[in-house]
Amino acid sequence: MLKLPYVLIATAMTAFFWGIYGIVLRKGTSWMNLKEDTFQGEIGISLRAFVGVGLAYFLIAVLVPVALLNRKRETGYWSFSGTMMSLFAGAVGALGALGVTLALAFKAPAIIVMPIVFGGAPVVNTLLTSYLNKSFKQIKPMFLLGMLMVALGMVGVFLNRPAPNTGKSKASADKVQLADSESDASASATPEVKVKEKAVAQNWLAIGLSIALAVVCWGAYGPFLHIGQSKMGGSRLRPFCCVGIAYFVIAVMMPIVLLESTAMHESSGYTGWGMIGSILAGTCGALGALGIILAFTYGGKPIFVMPLVFGFAPVINTIGSIIEIGKFESMNLMFSGSLLLGILGAVTVLLNAPKAAPHGKPATGGEPPKDSQLQNSQIGAGGPAALAEPTLGTHKPAE
Repeated sequence: MLKLPYVLIATAMTAFFWGIYGIVLRKGTSWMNLKEDTFQGEIGISLRAFVGVGLAYFLIAVLVPVALLNRKRETGYWSFSGTMMSLFAGAVGALGALGVTLALAFKAPAIIVMPIVFGGAPVVNTLLTSYLNKSFKQIKPMFLLGMLMVALGMVGVFLNRPAPNTGKSKASADKVQLADSESDASASATPEVKVKEKAVAQNWLAIGLSIALAVVCWGAYGPFLHIGQSKMGGSRLRPFCCVGIAYFVIAVMMPIVLLESTAMHESSGYTGWGMIGSILAGTCGALGALGIILAFTYGGKPIFVMPLVFGFAPVINTIGSIIEIGKFESMNLMFSGSLLLGILGAVTVLLNAPKAAPHGKPATGGEPPKDSQLQNSQIGAGGPAALAEPTLGTHKPAE
């Protein structure tokens, strides 16, 4: 049953927290201790910030759901396939967060990273959903137009990105222009200049690959999480718990092992403010993930929930980034127009997404027995998992 006010509140919750996620994460990363300004040092502080994100997910998405599940019975049940799919969704989400973390660590401004991610993710989301539903034949011209709008809008965002407006900016620009003119007059460039130019090129390549990782993974996150929730009878806390476990493994255990076993351990270090900022960023991400689950639980459909999330999250991110820069006049008209074009394209893609073919009537006996919650609870402790499970689209969540 659709409860529209609750759906809108949950959707707004996700859009807000995901909108400020990149800004807070960049702050937390910048507050980490960079002992050596090297490639290893940059990766080191990004991984340390990523650990903070994983710790926040563990606290919010694992400890809290486990405590609530032990206090009262919740709608839904544990199932092996639902648990595996939710864990996979959490792993995909964690890798997407790693992509954002690395892009910010490579000095990419959050004001361009997040709009590109939020513009590209819904396209991946829709293509993956169409593949899973085998509905590519239903693709409409408006869907292709929306994809083109997203691509053009995100390219425009990148090319017309606003820069921080400082008092030294004009003087610095004059010095750079003078230096460029002198270098053009010289017969040959020094080896140091060539090395610096090569490093800059490599840096933008790393930024592009990091953003691509975030776009693909966050685009795939929603469909897999929805499948996992469906295979758990519409449960809210169980798939959320699985997401938190996946984040803990990928964002906490693996980075710590990597940091302690490589030279990155000596090139960077933790700081109190850096951990606070990173944990706050992880809190924003976890609350945003919870908002999506709540929106689906209250009857929301991806066809209008996701356009709202991916449409308003970059707007919130842009406003927050401009406030952080301190000068609203640093936003030029081309950037604003490109951002709006990308947002409209994302909404167009999702509103004109191919629809899945209707399912047949549910098969009798597909729903687990009433005591399946108690029986399936053994799964988390390594118990038997060979219990009856409904397939996606062939069961109704328990009331």
